[in-house]
Amino acid sequence: MGHWESEAERNSQARPAQPAQEGGEPSGGKPRRETSGGRELYMNVRVLVSMMAVFVMMFTFVARIIVVSGPSMENTLWGGDLILVWGLGYTPKQGDVVVLTQESYQEDSIVKRVIATGGQRVDIDYGANAVRVDGELLEEDYIKEQMFVPGYGEGINHVTVPEGCLFVMGDNRNESADSRYPDIGIVDTRCVIGRGVAVMFPFEHWKRL
Repeated sequence: MGHWESEAERNSQARPAQPAQEGGEPSGGKPRRETSGGRELYMNVRVLVSMMAVFVMMFTFVARIIVVSGPSMENTLWGGDLILVWGLGYTPKQGDVVVLTQESYQEDSIVKRVIATGGQRVDIDYGANAVRVDGELLEEDYIKEQMFVPGYGEGINHVTVPEGCLFVMGDNRNESADSRYPDIGIVDTRCVIGRGVAVMFPFEHWKRL
């Protein structure tokens, strides 16, 4: 009897075997599509987190925006003004507008002007509407109006400021709780958040401080 082959056998011998693709898929199957969507999302999230960390660090240790509350700094600052405050490497100086905390008075930060720094002598004369530092009369064109004796009494009006401390007052002397007020008193420089640099908003109030 002669040798015979089925049609299926002849076809299988005639067609060469195809190598398998990486991953076990035959070359005749659908190619795997490599997508970068997941990696792009991961990279975008990393960039966003890094940017947020930079902003948090910057607005914690370098600069921040503070909202002014109350009338104590009129007419230099008004309630609701947003001011840019610089803190990195700042050393308080006489005449600067500063933002500070004094928990013996309130938890929220307060805005005042530095009248004297450590070692300087402050003397306030309400009758003459005068503030003297180390015997020299301050030229205060920024105050709102003539000073009157505050309702809590003359308070701390004649003092030599200890080293590492500040004597601060509001520009609106008759509406300001400041270093004259016993609950605030002399302020430790470590309580200073930073110096007011400029009024940022509202735009019609914009100015450098």
